[in-house]
Amino acid sequence: MPRDIPIGNGRLLAAFDADYRIRDFYFPRVGKENHALGYSWRLGVWIDGDFSWIGKSTWDIRMDYVADALVTQVTLSHPRLPVRIAFNDLVDHEKNILIRRARVLNLSGRTLDFRLFFHTDLNVLENEIGDTVFYDPKNAAIVHYKGPRYFLMNCATPSQMGVMNYSTGKKRQAGLEGTWKDAEDGELGGNPVTQGAVDSVIGMYFTLRAHEQGVAHYWLAAGKNYSEVDALNRFVLQNDPEQIIERNIDYWGCWLNCRENPGLQFVPDELRRLYKRSLLIARTNIDEGGAIIAANDSDIWQFNLDTYSYMWPRDGAIVAQTLDRAGYYRLSHRFLEFCTKNAVEFNFSASILAESGFLMHKYNPDASVGSSWHPWIAGDEMQFPIQEDETALVLWAIWSHYELRRDIEDLQPLYSPFVTRAADFLLAFRNEQTGLPLPSYDLWEENRGVFAFTTAAVIAGLRAAAKLASLFHDNERALLYRQGADEIKQAMDRHLYNDATGCFVRGIVYQNGVQRREDIADASLMGLVLFDVYAATDPRIVRTMKLVENTLWVPGEIGGLARYKGDTYQRAADVESRVPGNPWIICTLWLAQYKVAAAKTGAELEGALNLLQWAAARALPSGVLPEQVHPHSGEFLSVAPLTWSHATFAAAVLDYAQRVQSLTESLPPAKLHSAKLDRIGGVT
Repeated sequence: MPRDIPIGNGRLLAAFDADYRIRDFYFPRVGKENHALGYSWRLGVWIDGDFSWIGKSTWDIRMDYVADALVTQVTLSHPRLPVRIAFNDLVDHEKNILIRRARVLNLSGRTLDFRLFFHTDLNVLENEIGDTVFYDPKNAAIVHYKGPRYFLMNCATPSQMGVMNYSTGKKRQAGLEGTWKDAEDGELGGNPVTQGAVDSVIGMYFTLRAHEQGVAHYWLAAGKNYSEVDALNRFVLQNDPEQIIERNIDYWGCWLNCRENPGLQFVPDELRRLYKRSLLIARTNIDEGGAIIAANDSDIWQFNLDTYSYMWPRDGAIVAQTLDRAGYYRLSHRFLEFCTKNAVEFNFSASILAESGFLMHKYNPDASVGSSWHPWIAGDEMQFPIQEDETALVLWAIWSHYELRRDIEDLQPLYSPFVTRAADFLLAFRNEQTGLPLPSYDLWEENRGVFAFTTAAVIAGLRAAAKLASLFHDNERALLYRQGADEIKQAMDRHLYNDATGCFVRGIVYQNGVQRREDIADASLMGLVLFDVYAATDPRIVRTMKLVENTLWVPGEIGGLARYKGDTYQRAADVESRVPGNPWIICTLWLAQYKVAAAKTGAELEGALNLLQWAAARALPSGVLPEQVHPHSGEFLSVAPLTWSHATFAAAVLDYAQRVQSLTESLPPAKLHSAKLDRIGGVT
């Protein structure tokens, strides 16, 4: 189940599912620790003896965000209960506080006795052993804690301040489902403390006259000790929840709109809205310490008992480059510092090979090395358990960061020692016979070999390193890196291009010591253009991209581009063999980026615009984009939101906007009109 509306501030992240229940709750880092572990935090309503838990099976739930803000806008209605409830949820941009405002409208012509119940299922430090929950009379609040993690919950209604109705108890043991059951009769037992595997419920009771609206506030403060959450609770009481909500709407509006992105005026309104929303949603998955986390939808753990709550250097580098283009240099710089200073401290490479400078498969939000399925040995030989593109693309992102920012003082700490060590590794990690990079894992993390995408990334990384070395007058290295990039490109022309088909191949794999070239259409071949290794108009690229689109476009109403023919990851059993694979958001958007790069006229941009609109049509009403969708139903598969999907959408929109702008500036009015730019981009 996707996470329909995430909210966060880089330290505290709360993610709601389609039932409008918090299912993932991270603190003190985005992606670590998940104190909800995927369990539901329920929300209940009691009216004159009639009780209902809010969920999509019984309630009409409309979930969105306040325009241009990381503040939710949720409306709830029930076919039988005479109320309409409007919720706004936010995590304060500065303080580690979750605030939820409920505005309850009595739709009936009579007075209603109304009660709202907030259930909390905390598993502190990512397990439910040894937790404590107690009623805190000092603050009239509920507190969960274990070790260095404290969570304080409080509330206010139109007639009272503080928690007056509550229950604490045990969950998922000795036949007990959880304390949430205590709310179903509309009364809470008031047990003041429970230890072990625990949960709690807070009740807010008030009366609504006919057609009257009542407002209630709930807040949860997160800290490392009692004094922290005590101070955060006082902050809410002293500043008023309403004022905190308004300050966050203003903050995110400024964050989003105080940057210039030339050309966006040429983008259709619905795409511009999703562009902004994508930046906000991506922001929720970026830790304050710099880690750009792939996704924080914990439901994926059912697939292999692991999650996407890691930082992949490749994904992060591509996201960081988009953030730079969109004007968010600070976020990008933190990521680059994370990779060049923090992550490398945990690397195994320094202990394995003194001169190696590669980044590992993936990292935890605290920069420690993440879990991996890449083996360290093949037969009797040791091998590096890496994806070489992950090292190369961080170099590429560093140069892009400087090129857009032009701040050499910021750049200097990134250059030494990381850039030289990483580029030296790329230069040395080559096959002496072919000149290509040595085998590593592909970007899909399924095969080991020498792949076109990885090779293009290495070329881009070495070119970036050469420019960086020149900037710092490291001239000998600059020359070596440029020569290395040129040599690898020549090797790519020789070994990764099929003269018979006139197309580039996906890569070369090795099985039992035998080399085999894979003539398989793969969406990753678009990396050859995305990393500026080949021009979009190169006839070889044109033929390759035509093959990719014709082979991998998913037949039927849903459409979209698959990764490669025969992709089985998250594939449903009922999908027929003619479907190459599930449609992926990033793959379809790569095709849009290629079409933008190849377009010479406004008419040729229509294909890219259609693909952008395809992606927008896949989004939830909140704007959340997944990794992939079902080829027949369009249902979300794997994780959502995926940071890479949102960043690629933003990058494709920027590509499109800049291309439209360049065409409007270069074409005479008559030609401009005939090119149909007025229709597709809103230009007259």
